Amino acid sequence: MTALLDRPVPAAAVPRRTAGARPAVRDPFIDLLRVLGMALIVFQHWTIPVLDYDGVRLTTGNALSTPGVWVVTWLSQVMPLVFFAGGAANAISFGRSAKGAPAWLAVRLRRLAWPLLPLAAVWIPLPHVLLSLGVPQQPLEVGAKLTGQLLWFLAVYLIAVLATPYAMRLHARYGVRVPMALAAGAVLTDVARFSTGFEAVGYLNVVFVWMAVHQLGFFYAEGRLRRPWLLAAGGFGAAALLVALGPYPGSMIGLPGAEVSNMAPPTLAMLAVGLGQVGLAGWLRPALVRLPVTRLLDWAGPRIMTMYLWHMPALFAVTGVVVVLLGVDTPRPGSVLWFAGWPIWFGLLCLVMWPLLKGFARFETPPALPYGPANWRGMLVAAGLVGGGVLTLTVGGFVPGAGPFLAVLALLGGLLMTAPRART
Repeated sequence: MTALLDRPVPAAAVPRRTAGARPAVRDPFIDLLRVLGMALIVFQHWTIPVLDYDGVRLTTGNALSTPGVWVVTWLSQVMPLVFFAGGAANAISFGRSAKGAPAWLAVRLRRLAWPLLPLAAVWIPLPHVLLSLGVPQQPLEVGAKLTGQLLWFLAVYLIAVLATPYAMRLHARYGVRVPMALAAGAVLTDVARFSTGFEAVGYLNVVFVWMAVHQLGFFYAEGRLRRPWLLAAGGFGAAALLVALGPYPGSMIGLPGAEVSNMAPPTLAMLAVGLGQVGLAGWLRPALVRLPVTRLLDWAGPRIMTMYLWHMPALFAVTGVVVVLLGVDTPRPGSVLWFAGWPIWFGLLCLVMWPLLKGFARFETPPALPYGPANWRGMLVAAGLVGGGVLTLTVGGFVPGAGPFLAVLALLGGLLMTAPRART
């Protein structure tokens, strides 16, 4: 990896923005990776479910469980690229901040937590309302639980955001040794997991794997990601060896009935694929930045969080009507009926998603209030509250009970910690 990355530069070399100065132009490559990553996540979640309803239970399968199709997931599982782009964006944003790390973190916390409030406002009462209208309980619980489970990304990304000021200092001092140490942690974690059979230890890789990819974004932000084609070949080559010789499945997403998942928790194979994706994206960068997508990025950029939070509710709305109410199960994946029905299915999902985007995208911008000065102690408490709320929803979803209420209280508490201070 040292051949792919330049030597570290002093922290002072990272450009910072003085008060009142206009921010530099956004990096179109990072914006494109964020939008493309979200588009692929939504496309995959809308395309791969295999849904059957027998009048009592809704069962969910995965079209990518078809033998041989797993290789698609090496490109369609784009979470590594999302964390890489997040690392670059955080490095650029933090480098330009003129108000200090606590103030930067406060802004990031508000942007992460604020869009969750309308989601909770809808999903906390919705299951009760639908149950009173006679909607079957089990399909409703599936939708309520999975809507919350997708928030795992925000919980992990919050760790990355909270660690960014410290990770930037480590990056300035140690450079490539930081992602190498994180990769070593991923190796040791998998060795402990597979040699002892203690699956819980594998969740240490939530930090090691995703933070390693996030750290690579710092090198891109400084223009120090060299020979990306070599990183692509090494990453994908290492992943192929790990799958061929190790205990890792080929699929980079969880599949029904699989003994091991590369995703939950992430594995060394996921990290290798992530390195390959980063290298491939960097190699294609000259062509990607020439694409005429400026207007698309301007439109999609402010709606990314809304799309992520609401695309699964859109899926469950269409599933409730088509599969549960009308009894139309998913055809066999890859069959003529599956391909013929896909455009109709996708069109219905887009039709439901459009008003959700129109209604909730405004919540991606927190209120512009006269915020007071932030401090580390308050921001750490705020991050703990927001993280606790997101984690509660990730584990339990919006299934009726005390969990969603406690999660919202934690989110509100975290937001209040970043609220305007009374002037004296």
